[in-house]
Amino acid sequence: MPSPLSALSPLDGRYHKQVAPLAAYCSEAALIRYRVRVEIEWLIALAEEPAVAEVRPFSAAAVGELRQVAAAFGEADAARVKEIESRTNHDVKAIEYWLKERFAGHAELAAAAEFIHFACTSEDINNLAHALMLTDAREKVLLPALDEIIAKLRTLAHELADTPMLARTHGQAATPTTLGKEIANVVHRLCRARARVAGVGLTGKINGAVGNYNAHLAAYPAFDWEGFARKFVEALRLEFNPYTTQIEPHDALAELFDACARANTILIDLDRDIWGYVALGYFKQRVVAGEVGSSTMPHKVNPIDFENSEGNLGLANAVLRHLSGKLPLSRWQRDLTDSTVLRNVGVALGYSLLGCVSCLKGLNKLDANPAALRADLESTWEVLAEAVQTVMRRYGLPEPYEQLKALTRGKGITRESLQQFIAQLAIPEAERQRLLELAPWTYTGKAAELAKRI
Repeated sequence: MPSPLSALSPLDGRYHKQVAPLAAYCSEAALIRYRVRVEIEWLIALAEEPAVAEVRPFSAAAVGELRQVAAAFGEADAARVKEIESRTNHDVKAIEYWLKERFAGHAELAAAAEFIHFACTSEDINNLAHALMLTDAREKVLLPALDEIIAKLRTLAHELADTPMLARTHGQAATPTTLGKEIANVVHRLCRARARVAGVGLTGKINGAVGNYNAHLAAYPAFDWEGFARKFVEALRLEFNPYTTQIEPHDALAELFDACARANTILIDLDRDIWGYVALGYFKQRVVAGEVGSSTMPHKVNPIDFENSEGNLGLANAVLRHLSGKLPLSRWQRDLTDSTVLRNVGVALGYSLLGCVSCLKGLNKLDANPAALRADLESTWEVLAEAVQTVMRRYGLPEPYEQLKALTRGKGITRESLQQFIAQLAIPEAERQRLLELAPWTYTGKAAELAKRI
């Protein structure tokens, strides 16, 4: 086997360990395995249908053996399919021949050999295989990766719910919040995005060369092939698409890829914000023994995990958005551009997974730095101008916004100068005392409450 150092893609080289869980679902060997599963299930379904009288129902042992072939399909089997493909120059036909070869010594199954791939076009097998592949990759790898990040962020939101922080709208000092509330915002966004990823129903078809059951009806003209196809597709836990050309039009795949890209975009936003908070000193990063932050500056602990995450999520979105924009487009009843593009599903999901892994790794190294957070708040008493002018508005004082603007805009302001301003306001004494007791680190509204209930 070639060294990872010679891999063309970093997903198969430098980052192989991080994305290895996807290989079971999105590699070429996995795609072949899913195709084998669809071919076998189609053969079993035909054998169980009395109207297809030329295929006798299989014994329970034969059905078990068929399904075991799909379940145990491994690298050696995939390699043999590829050997056959080198002769046929057709990947799905190679699977049909491999199955016939595999069951040649089994009398019961060999008798039904010509019903392997019966009435099917390659895309009948491929669209179902890709839908099954993506169903498993989503449920067993992508959603669990998102769930780990959401769980970690929720924990941080609760732990830091009461930790006050200077907000920075437009990069400038703004109304205070809490560190936990800012993290809770991301939890809410990711939960919504996760629901979109999980909720896309993947569709399938098995209706022949141009979607009209032509060959099916040529062989069995009185049989309800559409009803049979619907039952078959739904038994695979997919949604039946009754209207297609030769290919299932991939609209559902595009919806899934768009949903994945939206979740990735939220993570990119998180990566950039955490990077900025590390730069401000709001977070410290735990030092890992033996790691080097800079080749020349020994003191540095760089936020490399968030940078790695941002970069790889950007790559993921570039491929995901190409997939979602290209796959629903096909000339007339079929062209082959979707086939070669679909071979890059694992690339798109691999970079998505890598971005998630890196983000989580970075989150697990973070410690809040209350001293830095407090220092910023203590130096920005001007952020209380919002509170003061809003109370002034309530009690009808003239030009409250303009008065506070003149007092604070573009100026450093101290606790003393602000309190002198408050002391001369013609407002009820209880309101004056409430404003005088206010500090930047207590002016956080419902932030803590919102963070704790996420």
